Amino acid sequence: MLIILFGSCFSASSQTIAANTTTTSASADTKSDHPPAANTAIKTQETDTTWKPVRRLWGYAFGDFYYDAHADAAGRGAETSFSGVPTYRNAFLFRRLYLGYDYDITKKFAVEVLLASEPNANTAPAAGTTVSNSDNLVDNKMSFYIKNFALRVRSIWNGTDLVLGETLTPSFPLLTEKIWGYRSVDRTIADFHRTNAYDIGAELQGVFDPSTKNFGYNILIGNNAAGSSASLGSASNPATGFYKAFYGDVYGKFLNQTLIIDLYADYMRTAPATVAVGGQSRNMFKGFVAYTTPKITFGLEAYTQKIANGVTNTTTKASENARVNAVSVYAHGAIYKDKLGFFARYDGYNPDNNYNAADSYTVNTNLPAYSPSTKEHFYTAGLDFTPAKSVHFEPNLWLIQYKDQRDHSAPNYIPESHILVYRLTFFYIFGK
Repeated sequence: MLIILFGSCFSASSQTIAANTTTTSASADTKSDHPPAANTAIKTQETDTTWKPVRRLWGYAFGDFYYDAHADAAGRGAETSFSGVPTYRNAFLFRRLYLGYDYDITKKFAVEVLLASEPNANTAPAAGTTVSNSDNLVDNKMSFYIKNFALRVRSIWNGTDLVLGETLTPSFPLLTEKIWGYRSVDRTIADFHRTNAYDIGAELQGVFDPSTKNFGYNILIGNNAAGSSASLGSASNPATGFYKAFYGDVYGKFLNQTLIIDLYADYMRTAPATVAVGGQSRNMFKGFVAYTTPKITFGLEAYTQKIANGVTNTTTKASENARVNAVSVYAHGAIYKDKLGFFARYDGYNPDNNYNAADSYTVNTNLPAYSPSTKEHFYTAGLDFTPAKSVHFEPNLWLIQYKDQRDHSAPNYIPESHILVYRLTFFYIFGK
């Protein structure tokens, strides 16, 4: 019995010693087929409490109750919300519905998703209710489409993110639209005439001075999506997959960020040369300057755009470059802090500064609704009543004048006319 008890004690003692010396023995065993075991001592992990991952569902919407006081009988300006709307029509209208989701995968990677529905009030007067040129199903019910779906890689170097997928272009959404501040009233002038807001590609969004963020840049290489953002190009289209769009801008914020200057440029090939028409492309240079404070903001935006071989002169039978010139000036400010504000804006648009009134032209470019013969003057003004944060009611007038550049004796000449709409615009944001 004593022998058995002694043996049991010896065995237990040996196991305790072995357990306490496992790491040392394993490390010393140079003949083992396995690497030395890791030190399994428990360590307290350090937790980064400064970073909280984003899981955010958000959205916003704006629209109007509108009254069309005067319509343009010729139905010009198909890029606008009210082209083709009959005089005296009045209705409620959503012009944009956004539903977004932001998700941080890790501290380094994030996903940005945006669904959009952006219908307009375009109608075919003969049919009365047939909606065209909008984000609608075949039965004219509103539908969402994918407008943004991108992976953001944060700080690939200090102050710069890489964005991959369908994302904002530098043309206006990243800066100039934010300074204008009234997308609910209407687009900036570049957006008004359908410069790409989104594209599928790779983009660098960064600042030169990460500590102050006064100077920055954005560079994007995209598909140009066969001339239209947020859409897929047909495989049969000769431009699809062969050409890319190049976008870039640089900006600076001065005087304690009250003075903002932005320079933008893009280039995109849009079609190959044919026997009749040379290769087509678009190239824009745009400048923007604004003075902005909580009380008052003044903005000036202007651009020139070359549309290579964009028109064909039917008199000379030769394709020609079209030169677009556009300018926008605006002001907005506070009447009563956080409750009541005002806004006013004027745009001038010349679709072809090289236009010869004595000649006639056909259009080659795939810019939506482009017409080289129609000059435009756009006016809007109104008030901004904010009963609660992120809720706005904005009564305003919306006026666009059309002037034909063709000679009065030309057979297709259209007399000067306009569209005048009175609107009670509503705008609300949630989740942000």
